[in-house]
Amino acid sequence: MAMQFLPLSVYSSVCGIGYPNIYMPSLRITHSTRAVATKGLTAYMGHGLLKKSRTANIPIPGDEVSKKRIREQIPNVDLSSSSYDTAWVAMVPLPEFPQFPCFPECLNWIIKNQHPDGSWGIHGLHPSLVKDALSSTLACVLALKRWNIGEEHVRRGLHFVGSYFSSAMDEKLHSPIGFQIIFPGMLGYAIDMGLDLPISQNDIDVMFHMRDLELQRVSENSSEGRKAYLAYVAEGLGKSQDWQEVMKYQRENGSLFNSPSTTAAALTHIYDAKALEYLRSLLPKFGSSVPTSYPRDIHTLLCVVDKIERLGIARHFSYEIKNILDRIYRCWLNNDEEISADMATCAMAFRLLRMNGFDISSDALSQFGDASFFFNSIQGHLKDMKTVLELYKASQIKILPNEQVLDKLGSLSSNILREALSPKSEHGLQVLSQEVDYALKFPFYANLERLEHKSYIENFKVENLQVLKTSYTSSGIDDKDLLELALEDFNLCQSIHREELQYIESWVKENRLDQLEFARQKQTYSYLSAAAALFSPESFDVRMCWAKNAVLTTVVDDFFDDGGSREELANLISLIEKWDENHEKQFCSEQVKIIYSAIYSTINELGAKASALQKRCVTDHLVEIWLTMMNAMMKEAEWVKTKTVPTMDEYMTNGYVSFALGPIILPALYFVGPELSVDVIGDPEYHNLFKLVSLCGRLLNDMQSFERERKQGKLNSVTLRIIHSRGSISEEEAISEIPSIIDSRRAELLRLVLQNEGSVVPRACKDLFWMMSRTLHLFYMKNDGVTSPTEMVGAVNAVIYDPLKVGHKFSGVN
Repeated sequence: MAMQFLPLSVYSSVCGIGYPNIYMPSLRITHSTRAVATKGLTAYMGHGLLKKSRTANIPIPGDEVSKKRIREQIPNVDLSSSSYDTAWVAMVPLPEFPQFPCFPECLNWIIKNQHPDGSWGIHGLHPSLVKDALSSTLACVLALKRWNIGEEHVRRGLHFVGSYFSSAMDEKLHSPIGFQIIFPGMLGYAIDMGLDLPISQNDIDVMFHMRDLELQRVSENSSEGRKAYLAYVAEGLGKSQDWQEVMKYQRENGSLFNSPSTTAAALTHIYDAKALEYLRSLLPKFGSSVPTSYPRDIHTLLCVVDKIERLGIARHFSYEIKNILDRIYRCWLNNDEEISADMATCAMAFRLLRMNGFDISSDALSQFGDASFFFNSIQGHLKDMKTVLELYKASQIKILPNEQVLDKLGSLSSNILREALSPKSEHGLQVLSQEVDYALKFPFYANLERLEHKSYIENFKVENLQVLKTSYTSSGIDDKDLLELALEDFNLCQSIHREELQYIESWVKENRLDQLEFARQKQTYSYLSAAAALFSPESFDVRMCWAKNAVLTTVVDDFFDDGGSREELANLISLIEKWDENHEKQFCSEQVKIIYSAIYSTINELGAKASALQKRCVTDHLVEIWLTMMNAMMKEAEWVKTKTVPTMDEYMTNGYVSFALGPIILPALYFVGPELSVDVIGDPEYHNLFKLVSLCGRLLNDMQSFERERKQGKLNSVTLRIIHSRGSISEEEAISEIPSIIDSRRAELLRLVLQNEGSVVPRACKDLFWMMSRTLHLFYMKNDGVTSPTEMVGAVNAVIYDPLKVGHKFSGVN
């Protein structure tokens, strides 16, 4: 009977063992994803917008059933049984009576789990995984022959091997880890056992030659990684392997590399009580069989959390994610070997735990930043770019200015990834190339959350299978369920965002802000910065507060820069100080009237809403925020008029306020959810969060705008550095000093955001400061993206207008 093939996309994510990235062509199922507003959306949006509660929740059709199913699946780690590994365990002899099998139940399992076509392994494979089926089948044949049972099963298994043997020599097909060593080794065992292989001698010789070439290639590398790799695939080397050396890789749980097959192979050559106990402990868990790797719970659960967060649906599963991370944090504190012994798992655990507020040190990653350590590992030997990418991501989660462990790790991992992307690289990234390219172009601290979600959704691989020495499944969650929820969720949010942007544009016209010729019309960018970070339907009030104030601060910034006269600026500040509704006769110009009226009506509206939510009056605080910013802007205007050259300290002390983030971030905090007391607002932590994000923004802006501002006769931190150095530093040197300052302030900001102990500002509020920091780093990555008419158009389209472009690769296991 012919093999039945199902479409498959395989991606190896390795705990304990690394593997190059795998790509397999598969049937593409294209989803129509143009967002369509659901019933009830019209009632939510449009001009009824402002009447809606910030907690309005629009159900996605069928999403509650989907979310319930996912919630039930999240904590489940469902490792599939491995025919390959079970066969090796079946070959272990009973220590006291080596003429008998130690695990006869494995033989029964093998007999019961042969497929109708004579093969063993996960059935319904993609053609590119024929080698996996061949390896599993030959291993099961050897196990049965070793104990002289299942003659008919052996015959059918050999027939399958003979029928598909040509695939074993096809170098274009994907090979499981160590296939070119293990499979020829098993052929040798079969010949020694006297099995009548339905394979020509010439083909057998070809396989032996391929093994010799592989061993020669491996021997050219004298690293410890080579030795570890040969120990991992030792079952293919038999008596030529030094098994005492192999046992040096034994872990605390008794296994070799958490691999039942390697552990079992060792027990056929050398007795070890801990190794035997490791295998005995597995059989009850997996019904007389074993998985291809165990334990794998931590890595599997981390991958689940990572997928959910990157798909943009984490808010639906916050309880489940917290439970998982609490469990993993306990393992971290106990120095669990499943974490500490594997670079990828350790890096992912570090990243997810730290970003979710767990207090952990980067010291656990210290050895991974050592190039010799990496290249002396199996991951380094196999050029496992998935592991390197995890190390790179972890290296960016800096919360201290001088976290040298992460600096070193970031330098090593980024260099390896860039080399792998090079056309001259010996190991093409294949599937990972898009993800690596994206990660290098957009560090996590310089990207919009919704852009990350969209990119991940569009490139998401439904990976029900992964491959080590053999294929396996691990998570209880079906990737299709996650993807479908992410698609519906993104489309719903995008529909809402389009409606909201239309409302913001109409609000700009209603307030006549579009009539101010001096002002940049940046309502789209203003709304983008809100929607890309605060994207859920429930965050409506926060988005409106953020976006409206961003529009108004842009107008006021332009007014103080170029649009207003000295009299007009003073008039506007005077009006803000009085905050009087009877102000009709106090305007010195139509421009002042338009600006003040817009600010007055908006702040009163937002203040009333915020006061109701906070159960105390906060409007005065909102006015104070605006007045503080305008006074700082006025000081800069006076400096320009009087040609005053401030000291660097004077400039930065005033400049972080005049950068105008106060009216955008601080009022929005009142709409996030938690009640903020007067004591919280007055706490140094609150001020430091604002100061740090504002300093980052001011310096980023200065780096990109100093040439334009110099021509306009304005000073900023770049030109001031040159002036106060009295010619001792050049323009290039002045600019080069700033990035390290920004890095330091950004690390300190992230530390405050993630800090739990001693923190008085709620985490949900602190997140807004970090969201703004990420937005600023993206906007000023190449130039002044705020001022540029085109720089951020792609981001606007991606988040608000362009539908998802997906043609996902679905795979299934029957």
